[in-house]
Order: sequence, then structure tokens, then C-alpha cells
Amino acid sequence: MKLVRYNQLDPAYPSSFSGMIDKLFNESFGTGEMRKFNPAVDIAEDDQGFEIQVAVPGMKKKDFHVDLTEGRLTISGERKIEEKKEGKNFHSIETQYGSFSRSFYVPDNVISEKIEAVYEDGVLKITLPKAEKKVLKSAIEVK
Repeated sequence: MKLVRYNQLDPAYPSSFSGMIDKLFNESFGTGEMRKFNPAVDIAEDDQGFEIQVAVPGMKKKDFHVDLTEGRLTISGERKIEEKKEGKNFHSIETQYGSFSRSFYVPDNVISEKIEAVYEDGVLKITLPKAEKKVLKSAIEVK
């Protein structure tokens, strides 16, 4: 079984025309709820387990929350914009700020007690080890 991204309704695509207009004005004028973003996620698998890498530079370890509930791994956090701007006049800000949440369904063969998360060099790396495959083999005597 593969590690599968948890799909939920995407707030980036409003379901109605009025929702689209609201989204346009809220994003254009900075009103409404805190901005959200989706950091890039890479998922790899080998014989020992899965590895999830989340690209979130500029954050601190305490800004993350990683939770495994009923087979669903949720990675969330918030990147706050630096309020101290003395002497700086920004001409462009392309860095995404705000809160994020990404969820993935975890296969049954992952050992949940041994999941590890490490944040280093702007990448949150989560390791999900697999249980060893048991090869059931027995010789059957022919009578």
C-alpha cells in the first residue's frame, strides 16, 4: 500500500461565483482570514519505510505540529511575516506566509511508535519506518 495524500475540499477553488469574488477581494486587499499556503512536499519510499520532506524555510521547530490520528498524518504550522522592518522598503515579497496544513493517509505497515520528525536547513523530514515483512514458509511433509 502506498502513502496517499489526504484529499479535502480545496479552498483555493471557490464553489460559487460569489465565493470567487470574495476570494479575489480578500486576497487583493489583505482582509479576511489569515493567508494560507501549501508548502511543497516530496514523498519517497524504500524497503525500510517512507520519507516525507516538506520545504518550509524560515520557520522554527516550535512552529510545527505533526499528528497521527486514526491512520492520518497531519503536518501543520504557521510562518509569520517579520514585523521588524526598520529602514527597509520592500519592493516585492514572494515568500508565502500564513498557516498551512497537509494530511496524508499512512499505510497499515508503518510502525507509528517509531515515526521521527527532524527540521534542518529549511526542510522538515518525517521518517515513517515500515514493519518487517514476515515470510511465512513451512515445509509440508507428503505422506
